[in-house]
Order: sequence, then C-alpha cells, then structure tokens
Amino acid sequence: MADPISRQGQSYAKPEVLDFLADFYAPSDQALRRAERAPETHGLPPIHIGCHEGAFIAWLIRMHKVQQAVEIGTLAGYSAIWIARAMISPGKLYTLEINPKHAEVARHNLKDAGLEERVEVVVGDALESLKMLETSAPFDCVFIDADKIRYDRYAEWAVSHLRPGGLLIADNAFYFGRLLEESEEAKAMRRFHEIASRFFDAVLVPTPDGLVIGSKRA
Repeated sequence: MADPISRQGQSYAKPEVLDFLADFYAPSDQALRRAERAPETHGLPPIHIGCHEGAFIAWLIRMHKVQQAVEIGTLAGYSAIWIARAMISPGKLYTLEINPKHAEVARHNLKDAGLEERVEVVVGDALESLKMLETSAPFDCVFIDADKIRYDRYAEWAVSHLRPGGLLIADNAFYFGRLLEESEEAKAMRRFHEIASRFFDAVLVPTPDGLVIGSKRA
C-alpha cells in the first residue's frame, strides 16, 4: 500500500536500500560491472540504466520469449548485456549506436560477456540503421533509450516492425521532469506517449525517470 507521502511522488528508493537489494534481485558479474564503470574508465556519459531496471527488462524479455530484438542506444553495452542474456536461443540483438567510440567499448564489453555472436553493434544514425534492419522484421522487442528528439519516430518504427504482441520498452518516459515543457524534445516525447498508448497495451512504471512497457495490439 502507499502512504500520502509516496502518493505525492516521494520515493523511498534510497541508494543504500537499492544497493542492499541489488544482491538479491539484480546481481552483477564482471562483464556487467565493466560496462557499468565505462563512464569512469572510458569517459562515456553516465546515462545507462540502473541495475534494477536492467534486471526488470531482462525479466520482461524472458517472459515474452524474445528471440529477435532491436535496442536504440547502446552506449557501453550495459543494457544490451541484460537483454541478450535473457533472450531465448538462438537469439539476435541489434543494438544501434551513433558514436564509434561508444560502439567499440560496447563490443569489448559484449565480448567479455560472451555475447559477441548474439549481439551486433550497428554504428551510424539510428534512423538510417533502422531502415537497414527492416528486412529482418518483424521483431519481438524494441528497446528505446536514445536521443529524445526522435522518440516519436522510433515509436513509429516499432509500430511498423514489431510482431503483434511484440514488446516495446522505452526509458526516460518522464524526460527528466521536463515532459510538459514546450521544447522540441518535450513535444517529441509527448508524441511518443500518444503513439505508445494508441498502438500498444501499455503501462508506465514509475522508475526514477519512468519506463514505458507495451505489447503491440494485433
């Protein structure tokens, strides 16, 4: 049950509580820890999902028996490791990254995790990369965690290239608290929500920045 404080938006997910619970619900190994430390070791931006989000996404992947998936936004490969490990075999994850340096770090981390055969890191502009993947559709899952200005276009692609019942997952649903602003990025994020609610049986999980989960309607 919730209390009046939590219903107003206050979170009890303190860092020390999350760290304690991670050992039970989101344990990390060497490969995950290396990808998680990429901001410090390789100078990448510290913007990857947290371990609890990773474990939750992996659980969703297993429950939906995902075999072929697309991830938009690779960074150091942290979320790709969670996703690829949860896919049924033989599985294939295409993860899209615009920055060649980030892609190289991700490839190293994926190799360390033993996933280099299961995951293909595609370097380039995401919209152009998505066009190249259309011949491999339909996909079982699309995970969006990239530039917010094009979230609506990524959602449109997911609508067209996911199988019926396919899984849409999107991070940063709250757009860092700026969702209701009048910037172009905020408008694109609001259009994303319109598309997600129209074409998917979707819910919003109130993670620190919101996680949308949807199943494509037939």
